[in-house]
Amino acid sequence: MATTSFTKKTLGAEAPEPAVTPPSPSNGTAFVKKPKLPSRKSRKRDIPEGLWTKCPKCGTMVFDKELDENLKVCLHCQHHFPIGARERIHSLVETCTFEEMDAAMTSVDVLSFTGVTSYTSKLASYQKATGLKDAVLTGICKMGRHRVALGVMDFSFLGGSMGSVVGEKLTRLIERATEKTLPLIIISTSGGARMYEGMFSLMQMAKTCAALAYHAKARLPYISVLTHPTTAGVMASYASVGDLIIAEPAAMIGFAGPRVIKDTTQAELPPGFQTAEFLLDHGLIDAIVPRTEMKPRLIEYLDYLTEGQGNDASSKSAA
Repeated sequence: MATTSFTKKTLGAEAPEPAVTPPSPSNGTAFVKKPKLPSRKSRKRDIPEGLWTKCPKCGTMVFDKELDENLKVCLHCQHHFPIGARERIHSLVETCTFEEMDAAMTSVDVLSFTGVTSYTSKLASYQKATGLKDAVLTGICKMGRHRVALGVMDFSFLGGSMGSVVGEKLTRLIERATEKTLPLIIISTSGGARMYEGMFSLMQMAKTCAALAYHAKARLPYISVLTHPTTAGVMASYASVGDLIIAEPAAMIGFAGPRVIKDTTQAELPPGFQTAEFLLDHGLIDAIVPRTEMKPRLIEYLDYLTEGQGNDASSKSAA
């Protein structure tokens, strides 16, 4: 009788299976390593800063060079971007005719105002950022054939707020225009009186209007140009007493903001409230003039307002 022998297996002691190795290259069946493909680049290209600006009204990307050539007015929807005082002067006056007045005049912290930062440090930072001493530039210039006293405010300097320096520079400009029998143009953009100077800033409202009263008594023309925004103390004083009051399209013009008025009156405000178009319809301003047409229109108004006064470049060369 045949006997069968059994081999005892121990768990965990089985012989390991032979490792599977890739075929030898000699048999021609070697695996070919797949080349690594470069990552696909996005088609989106980064737009360098300082070349294009997105219009907040129509959403169109506007080439900055074209925008500057068009006086910061959108070529598609005619939206008026903010513009600096020096740029505006350059667009209005004849080349190299602007003679600036009181260029070195700067504000003083008479109240020793303290807050998150001091008034002195705020002035220094804005002077460095804008290249201006304060929120207005004043001077005598030539516009067409006319010698004109011109004041231009700049909103980028503390919101175009009116402090002692702004009031003093404008008052001196008005008095010079009265003395030299020149027409006066003031282009306003402001958030109102400057809170850092308290009552000293509010006094400028009366001071500028008093100087304008003497200018009017001499029967000399004053054109007030309102740009976005012109509000509060500036609108309540010299900006609203011009012989002719014109504005740029869609400019916000008023005393208090729409939210404050709505909360105070508890009434719904009409559509377009406090815009230049609304004020033109209700007789508060005389005309709306686009920025690109401002210079020829101002010259046309000056021709009419100075008719018979002999106010031209030759007769006022001594000014």
